[in-house]
Amino acid sequence: MNIYFQKTHQRAFGTFPLEGDVARNAILAAAEVGYRAFDTAQMYGNEAETGEALKATGIARDDLCITTKVHPDNFGADKFIASVEQSLRDLRVDHVDVLLLHWPPADGDIAPSLRLLQQAYDRGLARNIGVSNYTIQMMKDATSIVDAPIVTNQVEFHPLLNQDKLLAGANEIGIPLSSYSSVARGEVFKHPEFGEIGKPYGKSAGQVVLRWILQKGVSVNTMSTNPANIAANFDIMDFTLSSVDMARIEALTHTGYRIVTEDLVPWAPKWD
Repeated sequence: MNIYFQKTHQRAFGTFPLEGDVARNAILAAAEVGYRAFDTAQMYGNEAETGEALKATGIARDDLCITTKVHPDNFGADKFIASVEQSLRDLRVDHVDVLLLHWPPADGDIAPSLRLLQQAYDRGLARNIGVSNYTIQMMKDATSIVDAPIVTNQVEFHPLLNQDKLLAGANEIGIPLSSYSSVARGEVFKHPEFGEIGKPYGKSAGQVVLRWILQKGVSVNTMSTNPANIAANFDIMDFTLSSVDMARIEALTHTGYRIVTEDLVPWAPKWD
């Protein structure tokens, strides 16, 4: 089974943009409610806090799924492996469970960074490898560049953006998607439909959104610093949205609310 779809790893705690004690306290709270998958990145600048907090939980290393991502500035052959080794030192581990390329390179040539990712895997620095923010064509090309399975493509995925084309392509290629910006940085809460749908299930608007993502076959990354919200985000496995409610939510994807654009991130590709 893909590591992201083990029951304890379908829901990951994301750490962006947390730093310092705020990051440490949030991670400790997440571990307390049951999170075992944690997502960070070189770009976030909080790998050290993440490593410190996870060590403090006392949770056995084999029970954790730790994901980090390589910054595009480190895609050069002279920097890549050294940057991953620094990430491992900061995280206080000898390997990560999943190592992702955070973005496609600015020049669009994905092969060099993928080959370096394969090197990191071959050296035992990562148990699994994946990508983030890849298009369908990039996913297709990636499978012929690396030998190791690509366990995920982490992308913006929420009910205010129609990602059906990307999801269909990913399913056809065999690379599962995982979500970031799962509640569209709070934008979903401006839509009363989610709260209305949640009432009969005894669930909040946020829980409905996250459950919808899971039922689309996409694993979820969420972040909060509020212990009650951290617990609520984790508590989404005990109900199933009906096909009618799934379709009602699906209609909202035509809102077309995309957070990550070329204006925001210079590495953003031309999205599918």
